[in-house]
Amino acid sequence: MVYSGVVAVVVGLLAAVALFVPFVAISYRRRGGLSGGRVLAWLAALVYFWAIWTYTLLPLPSSDSYRCMGVSLDPLGFIPEVRDALAAGGNPLRNRAVQQLVLNVALFTPLGFFVRVLGGRGLPTALAAGLGVSALVEFTQLTGVWGLYPCPYRVFDVVDLETNTLGAALGSLAALALPGTWRRGGVRPDADLPRPVTRGRRWLAMLCDVLGSSLVGWTAAVAVNLVLFYVLGDPAAVDAGTWSLAVGTAAPVTIWLAVTWATGRSVGDLAVQLRYRGGAQPEALARTMRALGGVVGFVLLGLLPGGTAQLLFGALAVLTVPLTAAGRGLPGLLSGRRLTDAREPA
Repeated sequence: MVYSGVVAVVVGLLAAVALFVPFVAISYRRRGGLSGGRVLAWLAALVYFWAIWTYTLLPLPSSDSYRCMGVSLDPLGFIPEVRDALAAGGNPLRNRAVQQLVLNVALFTPLGFFVRVLGGRGLPTALAAGLGVSALVEFTQLTGVWGLYPCPYRVFDVVDLETNTLGAALGSLAALALPGTWRRGGVRPDADLPRPVTRGRRWLAMLCDVLGSSLVGWTAAVAVNLVLFYVLGDPAAVDAGTWSLAVGTAAPVTIWLAVTWATGRSVGDLAVQLRYRGGAQPEALARTMRALGGVVGFVLLGLLPGGTAQLLFGALAVLTVPLTAAGRGLPGLLSGRRLTDAREPA
């Protein structure tokens, strides 16, 4: 149980990092902004999503402990077990069969809760989601992880489908206790209205740029090493790291320069709906300076030995946000432009 929980948390956090930039961009376009509560709710939903799979599929059996399990197709098969537990006297929750039923309900209760709170959907959708996810889990077990094992290593039980769906329904109903503003999904009617440009919003754009460029660079470097090792058969080139460093730097720099030249905004600016405007510099020069004053300059300085220049640049970029008008920071200083909400009229 502890192992499955740790796996769920770690994988959920990694997924949150990978999805953070698109999550921010979607939130600003659909809801006009980003709140800490919704960030925590979506993070909890990601961890929970992986928890469903880790608790129902892990640990995978090894070859020496593997044995085939049966199938239970009786939708009322739980009744005799519950009856026996009640007839035995004492606390029925101490009975293993009853515990299994309760845990199956509890495991899917958050699903219905998240469907209503984050998706803005009601009981029918929660029922469909509970049944669908439960069926996917059960058939994954029934097929031995879709052919990975020759036969099921856990029992396929239709009662699990029933209790999981019930849990999703109870979670959906429990979410009704929250204020209506907390469980409204979809696009907010005021999502396109300009908001104040705060320092926190500028820092969020910087975080999106740094995180996004780091993921692009890491992915490109890993892809190069895979080609060098498995396609070209050159482990020495992998160990040297020259090609992975070059491509891992060139990929984010090229993408962020291209996006900034095309739109005047970095990926982070696009995510949080910010735009630099005005200034006396020619447009092409102003956009170049905006890029160099942001993550492009940060990534390029990473090529210098020691990392001191990159560290100082990053510290300067963070510290100039509260010291400049509207938090325009280094990009605004270098380009001579002011920082505005992108939804403001030109």
